[in-house]
Amino acid sequence: MNFDVCVIGAGPGGYVAAIRSAQLGLKTCVIERDRLGGVCLNVGCIPSKAMITASHLLHRVQHDAPEMGIKIGGKVSVDMPTLLSWKNSVCERMSGGVQQLLKGNSVEVMSGEATFKNATTLTVKGKDKTQDVTAKHFVIATGSRPIEIPGFAFDEKIVMSSTGALDLDQLPKKLVVIGGGYIGLEIAGYLAKLGTEVTVLEANKEILFGVVDKECVQVVARKLKKLGVQILTDAKAKGYVKKGSGVEVTCEIFGKEEKLVADKILVTVGRKPNSDQMNLKGIGLAIDEKGFIKVDAKRRTSLPNIYAIGDIACQPMLAHKASHEGVLVAEVIGGKNRAYDVKTVPAVIFTDPEIASAGMTEEECKAKGFTDLRVGKFPFAANGRAVSMMETDGFVKIVANAKNNVVLGVHIVGPEASNLISEAALAIEMGATVEDLALTIHPHPTLGETMMEAAEATLGHAIHVIQRPLSQRKTPTAHV
Repeated sequence: MNFDVCVIGAGPGGYVAAIRSAQLGLKTCVIERDRLGGVCLNVGCIPSKAMITASHLLHRVQHDAPEMGIKIGGKVSVDMPTLLSWKNSVCERMSGGVQQLLKGNSVEVMSGEATFKNATTLTVKGKDKTQDVTAKHFVIATGSRPIEIPGFAFDEKIVMSSTGALDLDQLPKKLVVIGGGYIGLEIAGYLAKLGTEVTVLEANKEILFGVVDKECVQVVARKLKKLGVQILTDAKAKGYVKKGSGVEVTCEIFGKEEKLVADKILVTVGRKPNSDQMNLKGIGLAIDEKGFIKVDAKRRTSLPNIYAIGDIACQPMLAHKASHEGVLVAEVIGGKNRAYDVKTVPAVIFTDPEIASAGMTEEECKAKGFTDLRVGKFPFAANGRAVSMMETDGFVKIVANAKNNVVLGVHIVGPEASNLISEAALAIEMGATVEDLALTIHPHPTLGETMMEAAEATLGHAIHVIQRPLSQRKTPTAHV
């Protein structure tokens, strides 16, 4: 089994790298030990968004429909086994699509556990046979896994990772979530909408600490509270004991010991790269102190014929960044002049409302020497489309360099923020100014108008919000 390119891992980075390599005329194989599509398509991005969509629909039927005049007879309830089956069908459809794409591009798919014998040879242990694979180039795209914490080993029954929480066929009455990051809050939000009583323990002073714009976080925190989610900050989980059919969680909140009763525990304190597998250190690959494989701008490792992409290579650990790298390394191997050189990797948190960011926050701008800033916001409450959707929480916020009005960051919290952020990413990537956004005609009535309006607000002459005259605004950072 000899190839030009051998990709290990068929997640959003790996399968993309394999397809692009084959398109460039390289004999390519991809090795996957579980399911095509990896964590993202099977136990991460896709199933979580399916469950979030279902819970959002239920919540709208229960709370918004009556106000709209839509009357539904009888009690609206959730059939968890059916919901789980539907969620699985979504994942299977996506995974099947990846299989067809690989087949259509003549990529050989191998199932099994891969281990490096040396820098040019892998041993692949499958269900029925073990075989060696040699290649001129290898692309490691084996991703990451949830981090366990002492006293809370995953069994996916009582103590769950995100994988177990996305596979529930019975709704827990009470859930304790350890970790107030984006994964924990996404799951907490959709389970609360389905009817679970949720308590979130966050060790930092606030949820989503250091992840996104603080003002965006405040909007989400208010909505979670409205949904009945209890958020405990400065809270550290110490351990648990089984109690009846549930558990009792011991935690320390502001230095004081407390006990919480729940049916299940969800631990979402982050993910770690799978660099302790496949004998990577054994063949001499350089790995940093956080477990990421060291790579250069071409995503080449310390061994020149081996590349690494996605979660195992470096931050940010996001699927779309991995896919971008997948195309990049395939083209580097194919002889094209490519390097990882992006101004921003947009990030989305699928809470309610959604949070999406591109570029830098105000704090990050100042830390990088941009002391003279122009910051403008436009609320969704002033947008006709948002009002007609009954989804008016949140805003679009633009951070620009006051010296030349170049857009440095855009932060959105509100309906469909995940779809709106792409315009911001393009603006930052191309070095657009606030005027470029403000002078671009946006269709009406749409949520996209908020980007144009936020740009107008940043320049000090918004139409649909009342602003103070420019002469009355603070400098050097002008909030408008």
